[in-house]
Amino acid sequence: MKIATWNINGIKARIDTLLTWLKDASPDIACLQEIKCVDEAFPSELFEELGYNVAVHGQKGFNGVALLSKLPFDEATPRLAGDDEDEQARYLEAVVSVPSGVVRIANLYLPNGNPADGPKYDYKLAWMDRLKARAAELLTYEEPMVMAGDYNVIPMPDDVYNPAAWVDDALFKPETRARFRSLLNLGLTDAFRACHDEAHQYTFWDYQAGAWQKNRGLRIDHLLLSPQAADLLRSCEIDTAPRGWEKPSDHVPIWIELSV
Repeated sequence: MKIATWNINGIKARIDTLLTWLKDASPDIACLQEIKCVDEAFPSELFEELGYNVAVHGQKGFNGVALLSKLPFDEATPRLAGDDEDEQARYLEAVVSVPSGVVRIANLYLPNGNPADGPKYDYKLAWMDRLKARAAELLTYEEPMVMAGDYNVIPMPDDVYNPAAWVDDALFKPETRARFRSLLNLGLTDAFRACHDEAHQYTFWDYQAGAWQKNRGLRIDHLLLSPQAADLLRSCEIDTAPRGWEKPSDHVPIWIELSV
């Protein structure tokens, strides 16, 4: 099973790019973030024509997550528990059946948090606390689980082109990184780091200042695996090619293969 995650930065602007990539890469499940549209405006029929089932949790103009799956959804549940007043569309969880049982997918778009410090950073940290609580609950199910998405977290200095330039940024502040480590300490595995130890492998390059051309990137898109999913992990790769295409997202896909 191939599971991918990609912040596409607007479904309307990126639809041709996304369709081209899906036809070539053919993931069994694709987790999309920042679709930036309401549910009704998501072009589900284009993905259904490629054989995907579609689940969407959208929001007008901002945020929004979607799941594409070649397997039917046993269930699909939007929203992250823990704050009934949070109206931002950032989380969509689903379960699919596989020959060995089930696989649970949590598709997330974690808040950016800038400027830090301030209300947006407080919201980011609170959201991460809620995510940890949900992860702890899901781990009690003892099933293969993948928490995939744009975490807006640079885990280590090796995951950014110039750590010194990011010390006060919400993506790299000590409180942010500590909360990410606390997620891992629950028993989750960073799939990319389980397969790769080389430094300066990135999933995001800003549109400004020639970041892509100069390889000034960040690794902020992650797939975290439950122990049961980690046992099934075969590979994890970053597909940098789409960043060089016409009208690209500033993120690129990252995917894993599980032996299910």
